[in-house]
Amino acid sequence: MASTGLQLMGLVLALLGWVCGALVCAAPLWRVSAFVGGEIVIAQVLWEGLWMNCLSQTTGQIQCKTYDSTLALPMFTQAARSLAVLSLLLCLLAIILGVSGAKCTHCMGDNNQDSKARLERIAGVLFIVAGLAYLIPICGTAYAIIRDFYDPNVAAPLKRELGPALYLGWGASILLLVGGALLHIGSPPPGARALPIIGRPAKDNQLTAATGEVKQQEKSFV
Repeated sequence: MASTGLQLMGLVLALLGWVCGALVCAAPLWRVSAFVGGEIVIAQVLWEGLWMNCLSQTTGQIQCKTYDSTLALPMFTQAARSLAVLSLLLCLLAIILGVSGAKCTHCMGDNNQDSKARLERIAGVLFIVAGLAYLIPICGTAYAIIRDFYDPNVAAPLKRELGPALYLGWGASILLLVGGALLHIGSPPPGARALPIIGRPAKDNQLTAATGEVKQQEKSFV
């Protein structure tokens, strides 16, 4: 059925978004050193993330160090940590509910379709909320980086550029939003009309026309 396909596609996209979100949360590539000014020195590149910063050298050596104190971090970094972790936990809960309520699974039996549809709609909403929650730290970090980059009062060594983790984070958020929407659309509420299947109306019309021709032939013989 069409709704089963939408549910499976939504679960796959949301699961992929959850995996990408976990990688982005752990990666120290949110901020990257920006080389501006007359003298460019690329012997060292600084990477900054939510949990650690790394120093990459031209020799290939990379030294990473976690932040010494959580309370000493800026307020926005602490909030970004909380939102990222909350988003991942919501995704985990939504995955459990989505797998339990999928039509292709037998976790709740085949006679509880109404309850399974409710679980799927709840999972879809949770994925959408998780995607929106993940967008906040990603977009906030990107805005702060761009603002400081064009601020003449910020010294050149303190300027940063958008790291690759931010782009992957945007992709993860989009996957979560699209996956949650597909789950919600593919799980109609009890009593709602089922999603139409492509090609079925044409077959019904052909069957009706054939039946009418047979009846007319029977009348002509009579």
